[in-house]
Amino acid sequence: MLAKAWPLYALHDPHPQARVCQQCEVRRTALFGVLDAASLDRIHAHIDAPQLAADQPVYRRGESAAAVYTVRSGIVRFERVTEGGVRRIVRLAGQGELIGQEALLNRPYADEAVTCTPVQLCRIPRTLVDELGQAESVLLRELMSRWQQALERAEAWVADLATGAARRRMLKLIEQLCRYPDAADLIWLPRREEMGAMLDITVETGSRIVSQLRREGVLELLPPRQARVDPVRLAEALRAQESA
Repeated sequence: MLAKAWPLYALHDPHPQARVCQQCEVRRTALFGVLDAASLDRIHAHIDAPQLAADQPVYRRGESAAAVYTVRSGIVRFERVTEGGVRRIVRLAGQGELIGQEALLNRPYADEAVTCTPVQLCRIPRTLVDELGQAESVLLRELMSRWQQALERAEAWVADLATGAARRRMLKLIEQLCRYPDAADLIWLPRREEMGAMLDITVETGSRIVSQLRREGVLELLPPRQARVDPVRLAEALRAQESA
């Protein structure tokens, strides 16, 4: 009677990149979170995981777009310069969000993406998304959903941060920044000139309003560029502003 033979190696060993994606700490909220283990095993391309310090470019406006990115941690801002030469920050992206979707349409990047904080990214080649999308309809639906989310956030940015009284704009900005807390529940606080580029206000106006909110207990400023927010006082300040 012959003894049963056991293989020395696994008969099916997932590609190393598929294992990395399976173990990713933000997979649940990232683009490939909709793929099951069998679908992830189709990933045979290398996905880079760049780490960037604050104020570093992720990609440049007009640059040929060969990849999309998932933000694993940190905050990215999107900048453009108006015809009059004025710098504007048009939106932010944080953990789990997909950026650089222009690549999927084979178009140049529309904005300059710059890190606000230290950032960890996944750089996903356009060719990989195209390949998986042909076999996985669920991935195409997820891409459409993320495009819709990006559109809604861009519209909300214009509605909340580009119109109305300066104090209301600042309060809405702080409310948005609370979506991206760090491990200690602190928020990243933009420089005053960055607030001006986001809210279309002067540096002096931004400084004055931040000082008011600090005195009112809405904000506690912490070095180097962080703040602790009192959510109750923030909500009260917003209600008072809306009813003014």
